[in-house]
Amino acid sequence: MITPAFELTQDPDFLTIVIKVPYARASEFDVYFEGEDFKFYAKPYFLRLTLPGRIIEDGREKASYNTDKGTFTIRLPKEIPGQYFEGLDMLTSLLAPKKSRSGKPLVEEIDTAASAGLSEEEEEEFDWEIEQTPYEESAESMLPLQYCYGFGNLRSGVFQRLQDELSDVIDIKAPDQTPVDERRRKRLAAEAAKFDPDHYLADFFEDEAIQHVLMYKPWWVDVHKKMTAFKGESHQEHDSHTFVVFSEEEKEQLRKLTNKSYLLDKRSRHHVYLGLIDILLAYCYEICVNEGDKNVESAWNIRKLSATLCWLESFTSIHDVVVSFGRRVLCYPLHRHFGLVTRAFNDTVMILQLGKAAVLKCLLDIHKIFRENDPAYILNDLFITDYCIWIQKTKSKKLAALSESLQKTTLTKSHIGFELEELEAAAVLVEEEERMLKAAGTVSKQQLPSSESETSESEESSSTSSSETEGSDSDERESSTSEDGKINSLQGTLQEERTAPLIDCNGLRQGTNTSTFEVSDEKPKVSLQSTSVPGKLIEELEKQMHTAIRLSEQPEGLAAASCILQEQEENRVSEPDGFSKDTTGKGNFLEVSSKANPLLLFCSTNEDED
Repeated sequence: MITPAFELTQDPDFLTIVIKVPYARASEFDVYFEGEDFKFYAKPYFLRLTLPGRIIEDGREKASYNTDKGTFTIRLPKEIPGQYFEGLDMLTSLLAPKKSRSGKPLVEEIDTAASAGLSEEEEEEFDWEIEQTPYEESAESMLPLQYCYGFGNLRSGVFQRLQDELSDVIDIKAPDQTPVDERRRKRLAAEAAKFDPDHYLADFFEDEAIQHVLMYKPWWVDVHKKMTAFKGESHQEHDSHTFVVFSEEEKEQLRKLTNKSYLLDKRSRHHVYLGLIDILLAYCYEICVNEGDKNVESAWNIRKLSATLCWLESFTSIHDVVVSFGRRVLCYPLHRHFGLVTRAFNDTVMILQLGKAAVLKCLLDIHKIFRENDPAYILNDLFITDYCIWIQKTKSKKLAALSESLQKTTLTKSHIGFELEELEAAAVLVEEEERMLKAAGTVSKQQLPSSESETSESEESSSTSSSETEGSDSDERESSTSEDGKINSLQGTLQEERTAPLIDCNGLRQGTNTSTFEVSDEKPKVSLQSTSVPGKLIEELEKQMHTAIRLSEQPEGLAAASCILQEQEENRVSEPDGFSKDTTGKGNFLEVSSKANPLLLFCSTNEDED
């Protein structure tokens, strides 16, 4: 027999069941309903449902068949008009037989203390035909200790058979021999070693991409707004899952799930609820950063950010869950920003407020992501499949209380434990210092042209004062201005022919046994006679001087030389042929006034020859 696709809807007086049987004969079908039982048969399809409320047969029932779509629509009256049937979207639970749904003869699932008061009639309903397998002693059972993990800590020994897959699924090594407290210590140490301050500060200051993904709104945001508006208008506490719509693919997933009963004590149920929050937080982060699109990293993000999945953690408080998630967000994924932690926190609160239908929809999406990823499918067997079945039987009031407790939980950067606030403050101070240094550098660059202009003005005044000794003021100023420009062009091309210079006069370089100028920029060497100075004067100068001082390549050298000329102007004695002698005895100044190549030389004087 084939279980057909179906869906249930309701209004205050009727329950409507739509069954898809595209290959059945419309003339051959049977429908049976009474109380909470509903059965439908149309070869080869068979459907048996255990309804959450009672229906009756009073003549108002109606059935129709759409040949184009191949669907039966059956409309059944409610026994109590206006009654609200809860859990019509929980398809796995509806498909379970009525006997397994009650489960009263088995160990009590909600309160184990009540199992002692079972009546004899309830004990008679116990099903002795449960499946049994012969006990076989294996090497796994011979291990000294095996700690539990998985949904409700009901599993153990799983990774003994999956050592090759272990490193790609979870971070904890040898989970069967590692107690819960040691797992937690190792997890905290691994997170502290993984935290990268540089990566965190980079996302903190350069958060354009993060701010973009924070603007994304997943499907539950609009649904939550609709639910809030509806409750505000009607002032009625309707089950919020009516606002959540399951796709055909999700309904098919629910039909493939096998119904189970979970024997959980109070402590185990507490761990299950906290693990659910941890998994939803990781899922909300994944949906936000990828803006609802799935990629090859989706499975890695969810299981890496959830300590429940990655470290088989069993939390004891909601605050520990939120802190663990915040630490892992700042250590492992690509985007490590505290704003993403807050966003995932708020999204999880909204999902829980929407009820178990919204939670189930998210769990089915996680189940699909893990199913398509190898080897993450192991986590489906350990956690997600059981969560998908268990959440359908959970009361909505408990999820509402869980969302309220989560909403009251506070998380700050100081709770994370990585000294985030101190790190951010230090980074801000460094940024301020760099900004001040850049501002100072900009100011110095702006002042540089003014200092250069002052240097050129001093050079012009020095050349003007020296030229006044040769002739009239007006003529010498014009010649000095032209000579100054030519000297400046000449000084950039002069280079020393020999090494070992002696620095003198703040930039004038004094060499020994040097009598020629070397012109740079690949120009040929030109002797001193190459200038327009008369030959006889050059011969007399060559006899008297031992060393020729050449002009410095730096602009400061001309400025210094002109300053010396200005200071010693009054002490110089005029000589014929343009030669002026310095009365201080330190040297002779030669001023050659030639329109073609004006040249200023400072010559050392031998005291013996004087």
